[in-house]
Amino acid sequence: MSEIRIGTSGWSYPTGKGTWNGIFYPVPPGKRSRRGGQFDDLRFYAEHFDTVEINSTFYGVPTPTTTRGWTERTPPGFEFSLKLFQKFTHPDMFLKATGGDPWTLGQKDVDDFRGAIEPLASAGKLGALLAQFPASFRNEPDARAYLEWLLERFKDYPVALELRHRSWSDKPEETLQMLDAFGAAWAQIDEPKFRFSIRQNLLPNVRTFYYLRLHGRNAAAWFDEEVPSAVRAPQPRARRRAGRRKERTFMAEFSSKEGLHLPSAEPSARHAEHEERPGPCAPYAW
Repeated sequence: MSEIRIGTSGWSYPTGKGTWNGIFYPVPPGKRSRRGGQFDDLRFYAEHFDTVEINSTFYGVPTPTTTRGWTERTPPGFEFSLKLFQKFTHPDMFLKATGGDPWTLGQKDVDDFRGAIEPLASAGKLGALLAQFPASFRNEPDARAYLEWLLERFKDYPVALELRHRSWSDKPEETLQMLDAFGAAWAQIDEPKFRFSIRQNLLPNVRTFYYLRLHGRNAAAWFDEEVPSAVRAPQPRARRRAGRRKERTFMAEFSSKEGLHLPSAEPSARHAEHEERPGPCAPYAW
């Protein structure tokens, strides 16, 4: 039987409309707990979930000391899935955020990220690397060549590839052939659908793991940072279809612009499961 892991995108939402403090966390992070000592939000989170998706690694490569600390604060069997650094997937955002030149991307960037995640990998707590590309990233020859370069560099780890533009699903055979060649999972997305949004059937493409991201379906608020996205558990039918291939691990990550509703969604998702059942190259400009 497949192993099923359900988690959220991030664990720290200390302020704002979507704060988890006082809703999921009984004590704000850093405050003294009733038992004495500092309250540790990650330790508390790991008592309720068995996986988490790290979004902060998209904005900056963590230090090995940081990732080692994550392993020490979580129990055996807990897993972290990390977004690749934005220089790998969003060159325009990298340029705007850092002023750095994204076209210098090369083996050093790969080595730096691999070094950062080594404590997680060594501890057996690395779930997957998530390569999330923007909706402007189209299925074109330069884009496919870059993906092959990227997947080759990270082939030693489980990689989930999130593609959002419809051109990738218009010709799914060539996309699947490329992913299968590197053992990479095609990340499935539950999200509002627009004209150029990718179309997916929620079926797995590799036997090793299956990665589902639940963004919510509130299309009216999709680009509104102030309105929390609604969280919807995947339909049991889709889960049954995904499970027929007997993937080693089924990972579902709840994602939202605001975190308010996410911890309470995990029990309902678990309940639904038991219902009926070319050389160094620069990133492509997208």
